[in-house]
Amino acid sequence: MTGKILNVDTLGITPLRRAALSIAEAGLAAIDTETLIRTSVRFDRGTLTVNDAALPVRGRLIAVGIGKCALAAGRALSEIFGNSLTAGIVLTPGEDRGTALVSPRWTTYFGTHPFPSPANVDATRTILGNLKGLTADDVVLFIISGGGSTLLCQPNVMKCEEEAEVLRGLMQEGATINEVNTVRKHLSEARGGFLAQHAYPARVLSLVFSDVPGNSLEFIASGPTVRDTTTVADARRVVERYRAVTPCGWDVALMETPKDARYFENVTNLLFVSNETALRAMTVAAAKAGFTPHLVSDSFTGEAASMGAAIAHTLHGTPPKTALLYGGETTVRALRGSGKGGRNMELALAALPELAPGELVLALASDGRDNSDFAGAVCDTMTGEKAKEGNHDPRTFLAAHDSYHFFRVTGDAIITGDTGANVSDLIVALKA
Repeated sequence: MTGKILNVDTLGITPLRRAALSIAEAGLAAIDTETLIRTSVRFDRGTLTVNDAALPVRGRLIAVGIGKCALAAGRALSEIFGNSLTAGIVLTPGEDRGTALVSPRWTTYFGTHPFPSPANVDATRTILGNLKGLTADDVVLFIISGGGSTLLCQPNVMKCEEEAEVLRGLMQEGATINEVNTVRKHLSEARGGFLAQHAYPARVLSLVFSDVPGNSLEFIASGPTVRDTTTVADARRVVERYRAVTPCGWDVALMETPKDARYFENVTNLLFVSNETALRAMTVAAAKAGFTPHLVSDSFTGEAASMGAAIAHTLHGTPPKTALLYGGETTVRALRGSGKGGRNMELALAALPELAPGELVLALASDGRDNSDFAGAVCDTMTGEKAKEGNHDPRTFLAAHDSYHFFRVTGDAIITGDTGANVSDLIVALKA
């Protein structure tokens, strides 16, 4: 079976690299969306069953997939539900290349990410329209995954372009994902529990694919079916905190999220998959490869460059045949300028100058898109030698936040394409 990493033969030129790539591949295989849906979701004799949760369907059955996992989930669900489905909708990032699901009962919408656009607004409006007029006999199955915050754009005052400006400013200054999503929840009538309100009184089952460190359901895709514990005041504090750092003309129109408990009485939110699923598989793969695995963190955060250097320093102090495994999400401050690349490549680039012979760091985005067409990178002293031969100083590229072009030159970027999964970033650090 072909793996997710498409250039494994090109990258795997040493035993240590091959081991790292096999460990990463095991993690990606464990979170394959279609496999997980087919294994866990059943529909038989009018009953929808997900693991141990069972819902009888006495009226309409509607499925809505949102985010980076939505298209793969929709393909699997279209086979499971067949003609029993009243309507199926997928809203996912990307460009419409004529992709279609198996069943004509499904409609696919492609939106923009990481910033909203009118296409996102239009698709979200269609989703909300399909939730109107439901009854307590009806069932709505939501697939909620990373990217959903941007896609579910339904402002009541601001334009999506104005929202994008606010989000860009927050991200440029290194706001955490929870801070960003606190603001997002109060900018759209489809986040922060609003989908549950729109679907009420239907019974709602949400399968949540976590890409957020800590797996807090209300922050994953900005919690569209979860009762929100944050308030307009919380969102305003985040905005003011970063507006003080970067003076700008933001005029942010915040709205309160649904707080009435009745909208959530018929809602079940299941944490369906997280990076723990990937990391467990990676731990097993590392042991099989002859390494002593250590799961250091499944929720690391911080500045990508600082984390890269810290991981390399931690690796120095470990005995031979050690595998350090991490999952989480870092930030990259100052995304402005001509540089290109994502937090995974930046983390790997920062680790590179600190690595000793026989040490390696691999970092990748589980969705296959590290703010570019590269999923991440693998680096070791061989990477450093290739950079030195070409007179490419890693520190110069790091200062410019230009990890993409550095790894394109050295040939150490990881290529997967869209994986159809998304459970945060995955890091492998090995000592030979």
